[in-house]
Amino acid sequence: MDSIQAKKIVERAADLPLYLHAYAFHLNMRMEKILPEDLLDIASQQHLKGVKIHVVDGESQSLRHASEERLARFAAKARQSGLDVHIETSASDAATIDEAVTIALKSGATSVRFYPRYEGTLSEVMETIAKDIQYIKAQHQHSGLTFTLEQHEDLQSHELVKLVQQADFPQLSLLFDFANMINANEEPLEALAVMGKEITQVHIKDALINDEGQGRGHTACISGQGELPFKELLLQLICLGENKPQVTAFGLEEEVDYYAPAFRFTNEGSNPWIPLREMSETPLPTSGLEERLNKEMADAMNQIQHVRNIVAELNKDALNVLHK
Repeated sequence: MDSIQAKKIVERAADLPLYLHAYAFHLNMRMEKILPEDLLDIASQQHLKGVKIHVVDGESQSLRHASEERLARFAAKARQSGLDVHIETSASDAATIDEAVTIALKSGATSVRFYPRYEGTLSEVMETIAKDIQYIKAQHQHSGLTFTLEQHEDLQSHELVKLVQQADFPQLSLLFDFANMINANEEPLEALAVMGKEITQVHIKDALINDEGQGRGHTACISGQGELPFKELLLQLICLGENKPQVTAFGLEEEVDYYAPAFRFTNEGSNPWIPLREMSETPLPTSGLEERLNKEMADAMNQIQHVRNIVAELNKDALNVLHK
């Protein structure tokens, strides 16, 4: 940590915009034990800035299936709690984006996250995504929402930066996930260096790295027990932006037992085949469900404290640098 970074950490650490992420409660939401409104309560109790919720979280009780009246009540509850809402969806086609935007506007959200899921050669996939982005720009640029494209396991950092920079779409930026670059055969800090200028939002998690032939997968784990440079990633992300913080939302996405396979490989050609992938999901346990649901809740709460502890460590390190 240099003196410039130290100064930024001291200025920014106390007011870091931490967001509760629904995926930290994925299994509980699959079983409808926790619903979108409950996330607002938890975020408020934990003094977080906001929540990130997928349109399908909560199954039959998800925001996708909510009436206009329920969405209005949700928006009012978020406002009364002083919480910012971000909506997430898992594709980039027009119908998926239109649905997410509609839900976002009716639920009082400020941002929509998406990621593409297409099969084909890399050049074909890139062309399709670029067209999707132009659709979003044409239809929703002036909706008042911002949009984030998440690096989600198949595209590499320079490819994502190219998509954003070519779009000429000021409301679009990148969402950086702590582990998803592993599956695209990249290293976390190297990926961050490439994507840095375009990142405005983050998903925080930890993971174990799985060697899979010429590629690598990852298995998410309890934060602090993985192989990612967790503290250094937080340091670098907090320090993005010269005069003000560039990252406006750090999502607490504890997702213990989530697995994603390798998608990119060291021996691939210049135009590799990108396979079709399903949206992210962690399998329900075959036994001991109640115990697993309780553990998920505990893991989510522990991650909040772990991240706050790391931020406190960074602040202490920064003060030591400045007082030398």
